[in-house]
Amino acid sequence: MPAQAKLATKPSLTLKRHFNATPEAVYAAWTDPEKIVTWFGPDAGPVTQAEADVRIGGHYAVTFFTEDGEEHHVSGVYREVVPNRKLAFTWAWRTMPERESFVTVLIRPDGDGSLLTLIHEQFFDEPARDRHRVGWTGCLDKLDRLFA
Repeated sequence: MPAQAKLATKPSLTLKRHFNATPEAVYAAWTDPEKIVTWFGPDAGPVTQAEADVRIGGHYAVTFFTEDGEEHHVSGVYREVVPNRKLAFTWAWRTMPERESFVTVLIRPDGDGSLLTLIHEQFFDEPARDRHRVGWTGCLDKLDRLFA
């Protein structure tokens, strides 16, 4: 099987959300560590650390706890950066670095706010995709409250 065909068969997810904020404000929420700590994570557990060197080849890392007390650490490398419009980056959990996946965040003006499209690709399997759908939905819900 060609490499491209193999990649295409891996599970992915796409989520879209309208925010009552400018594309610049949404982009800042994804790139400013002081803002990332206010919305990242699937539930009300605290974010204890966020780093973002937002440039092609730059690294990011986020550490957070879920409400059940479990610590999570995710990090990766920015592959594409278009200020106020697009971020694309690798995604790997500290506990499973071999399961690296890929995230693209697209932001565009939408009426008096912004439309965010999150595409997360190359999951190891469908259960991993489904867990990330729950996690990203929680993140986007918190981001929505930030702009309310």
